[in-house]
This record gives sequence, C-alpha cells and structure tokens, in this order.
Amino acid sequence: MLSIDLNCDLGEGMPNDAELMPFISSANIACGGHAGDANTMQQTVELALKYNVAIGAHPSYPDKENFGRKDLIDVSLRPEDLTDIISEQINQLTTICSRFGTRLQHIKPHGALYNRAAKDRQVCSFICKAILQLDPTLILYGLSGSEMKTEADAFNIKFASEVFADRTYQEDGSLTARSNPHALIENEDQALAQVIQMIKTGTVQSLNGKTIPILAKTICLHGDGKNAVVFARIIHEKLKKENIIISPVLS
Repeated sequence: MLSIDLNCDLGEGMPNDAELMPFISSANIACGGHAGDANTMQQTVELALKYNVAIGAHPSYPDKENFGRKDLIDVSLRPEDLTDIISEQINQLTTICSRFGTRLQHIKPHGALYNRAAKDRQVCSFICKAILQLDPTLILYGLSGSEMKTEADAFNIKFASEVFADRTYQEDGSLTARSNPHALIENEDQALAQVIQMIKTGTVQSLNGKTIPILAKTICLHGDGKNAVVFARIIHEKLKKENIIISPVLS
C-alpha cells in the first residue's frame, strides 16, 4: 500500500494548532527564529504527544519581524553563521522534548532559509553541519529534487523529499514565489487533485501546465494558511478513502 507523511508547520502563534493535530503525522515546531518561544514549544510538544504526532524542529533565520520570509544571507548574516543559529534554536526544542521523555524526528528549515537552501548547497551544508553536531539520526525535510537532497547525501543524512499541498510549482520544480498572486492554492479540489497526483504518479503540474517529476515522501500543509484546518481534514479524508496510509517518515 502507498503511504505518506502529512506534516504541518506549527507553534507559530496561530490559533488552530489543536484543530490540525488530529489530521497530521508530523509537526514542524517553530523554535524561536521566526516565531515561537519556550511556552509555545512546550504547548505544541504536548499536543503532538497527545495525538501521537512525530516532532520536528522548524528553525529559521532569526527574523520575527518578517516571519522568517526575508533572505538574510549577505545582508545581516554570513552562511557560516547558520550552524550556530540553527543549533541554538533546535537545542531549545530538544531540551523541552527531553523533559517530556520524547525526542526530535526531523529538521525542516522555514521560509526564506528553506528556499535558499533548496538552491544553495553552501547554505545547506551549514544546516547539515548543525544536524551532525546535534543528532546525526535526524531526518532533513527538504524540497523534492533540490540541492538539499544532494547535500544531505554528501553528509550521509537521511532526507525526506517534501512536496506541498497548498503551493504551486515552477517548471524547474521550485515553489512559486509568494510575491506571485498564484503562489498559494486556496481551492479545495485543486489541493486534493495535486496531492493525489503527486503521490500516485510522482508528478505535479507546474503553474504554466507542464508536467514535472517529483518525489513525495512527506506533504506539507502550512498551519498559517487561511484554509489550513479545512485542507488538513479533507486531505486526511481523501487519503483514507484512497487507502493511502498516513504515517511519519520513520514508521
């Protein structure tokens, strides 16, 4: 049977985390860079444990002002700064997990850091170095077909190819920039069709209609999307009807 991990970015100060948890298998928890603090991390870890959801860290550029969606490399940060920045964020979440007798499964960079790492192997290498320093068994979640996979392989880090239910794609497999008015998918039928196509055929339609190859090991839903809970519920229901197992990457 086909199986897929359904992940969601949580602990970002949105009011719907508890509503999303029953429908997902992995949570990417903001750990202070773009959002979140000790209290929100603890609350989200407790929710994940309640619903048996795998826990991951969601580090970013230290930029709450722009919600981590502005690229800071060569603006206020050097690539080599990233290892310490990311390690500090992940360590905070790791400490909280330890208090609850659990551990992290994965690391998923957020926002502009994610997009930069998908194209920039040097940036991704510093993310990988942070993972090796902290726990080499952690899985790196990254954009399917991107440089993140190449760099994770070079560091012998397990990689989960990620695709998106609520974002459109360009011909090169990159996500459409949020500045584009068609970057986000807000139609339920469109989101469902894209999810099933990615899982069953290993392809996705680009914004201009070209069919491009893609590998789907984990599907992301953005917890801050206005349709987040509805999308999570209907995608969960659709996967069940299609006899597609929803489970964390490691299980």
